[in-house]
Amino acid sequence: MSTVRTREERMVPVGRRSLFVTEAGAGRPVVLLHGGGPGATGTSNYARNINALAEHFRVIVPDLPGYGRSSKDLDQSDPFGDLALAVRGLLDALDIDRAHLVGNSYGGAAALRLALDRPDRVDRMILMGPGGIGTTRALPTKGLNHLLSYYGGDGPSRDKVATFIRDYLVHDAGAVPDELIDLRYEASIQPDVVASPPLRRPSGPGAPRTLWRMDLTRDRRLSRCEVPTLVVWGQDDKVNRPSGGPVLARTMRRCDLLSLARTGHWAQWERAELFNTTAVAFLEGER
Repeated sequence: MSTVRTREERMVPVGRRSLFVTEAGAGRPVVLLHGGGPGATGTSNYARNINALAEHFRVIVPDLPGYGRSSKDLDQSDPFGDLALAVRGLLDALDIDRAHLVGNSYGGAAALRLALDRPDRVDRMILMGPGGIGTTRALPTKGLNHLLSYYGGDGPSRDKVATFIRDYLVHDAGAVPDELIDLRYEASIQPDVVASPPLRRPSGPGAPRTLWRMDLTRDRRLSRCEVPTLVVWGQDDKVNRPSGGPVLARTMRRCDLLSLARTGHWAQWERAELFNTTAVAFLEGER
């Protein structure tokens, strides 16, 4: 077990982009990939997890392309593929051969896509309510519709952020402090983000192909994936349907499923103590 170090923050050049990265701890690397809601950043999504995990691992928390202080460009024709490429590039830049991946929602889809594209770069993987699981097979949830419409209509607002987080991300709305709402709102109104939101409804001539690429259950490699995986899904998830959990558990060869009662889309935040203990035990398994 390592001693938690003071967090280090820096910009890391990754190909055409620069990623803002926070690090803490030492040991085997664990990369935490955040969700895609308005104003999301790595440290806000994992505020209740970084220190606990850093007691055991080298914890690496990037702002994904399009978010926080990272570069804002993202290939909208294959967003999950481009995110996977960015994460792989980050590993290269940090001279990391293999890492554990922990991904929530949008970040879960990025982690899974990287495991499909380059399984040799992924040790173990934890996915919390990941995106891309049956994306094109049913109408979007109310939570996903709210996320995708955030920059539409009368534009972004603090009330929209509060509604999204308190009504759709968590089971207990009263547990979310105003400070978190303020932080997310300020991050969501950066001019370059408003001009080109990173997570949006696919449209235009290439939209059908984009939707196909965003449905990872259609990828035949999923059933052959050998990366040990733990899927954590809140039973009250209003953004990505909890039925996606059993789909992954049935399809992937080495996939365990943890279903959490009275928990929404933000399992790592709402059930932090349980999540942290479980994550450490799973990630410390045999390589």
